[in-house]
Amino acid sequence: MGNEKNTELMREFRFIEEKIFRVLMFLSTSVIALALLLIVASILFKGLPAISWEMLSQTPKGGFYFGKEGGILNAIIGSAYLSIGASVLAFCVGLPVALYMNVHMAKRKKMLNTIRFFLDLLWGVPSIVYGAFGFGVMIFFGFKTSLLAGIITVTIFIIPIMVRGMDEVLKTVPRGLLEASLSLGSTKSETAYRVFFKQGFAGLVTAFLLAFGRAIGDAASVLFTTGYTDSIPTSLMQPTATLPLAIFFQLSSPIEEVRTRAYASAVVLTLFILFISILSRYTSKRYQKNKI
Repeated sequence: MGNEKNTELMREFRFIEEKIFRVLMFLSTSVIALALLLIVASILFKGLPAISWEMLSQTPKGGFYFGKEGGILNAIIGSAYLSIGASVLAFCVGLPVALYMNVHMAKRKKMLNTIRFFLDLLWGVPSIVYGAFGFGVMIFFGFKTSLLAGIITVTIFIIPIMVRGMDEVLKTVPRGLLEASLSLGSTKSETAYRVFFKQGFAGLVTAFLLAFGRAIGDAASVLFTTGYTDSIPTSLMQPTATLPLAIFFQLSSPIEEVRTRAYASAVVLTLFILFISILSRYTSKRYQKNKI
């Protein structure tokens, strides 16, 4: 009789516990969704009226920062140059690392976990630290602010993000494929690029796009390394503008019209990030059929 009562009490306790955690999860999700909606709505409300074809298709003119004519084309193209260059460079470095971790080091669990720990640690380092590091290296070698310096700094910043993203994708590839490929006479390198790469292609592309989104939206890591200019760079050794820095400098202006343009720049950046997120989801679903 006593055991039945204890069992019934445990069931009631678990039922109440489940209800409490469901309510907490609902409240947490609601708060996050509401905060996101408020941020996006605020940006759209303040920025959409200031967006025009002139703003998107022209570089800043002489009086742009005093509320006169001009646009943010230099920042849009500069952000594209910087994020694409850094993402491609990080992909060229990160893909071999992620494949090596999951194929060549598959049985060395302690070493693998240690590497993952340090990558997670690097992922958590604030981006301003990477910017300060890049700036220190530039001073040591006598380099000036440039697009190349920004690309290298952002590459170092997003490599841990991209490698860990790819690593999580490759961890889902069945281990049996590795054993089957090796038993058929393939080398580990052939297995990595012909089997694991193909099986994880959708997730690898998603990891690339997520790192790209982080690269295009970061301001702190390029604040000291890329410089800022009103013109479109034609060389890797020239300084360049980016959308995050354009937003930062425009918001610092005491002129109301210039601050409104900062919100318009934020709308453009938000649309870029939204497009990247949609593209990553589409790519993930589109190429899932390649997986076994």
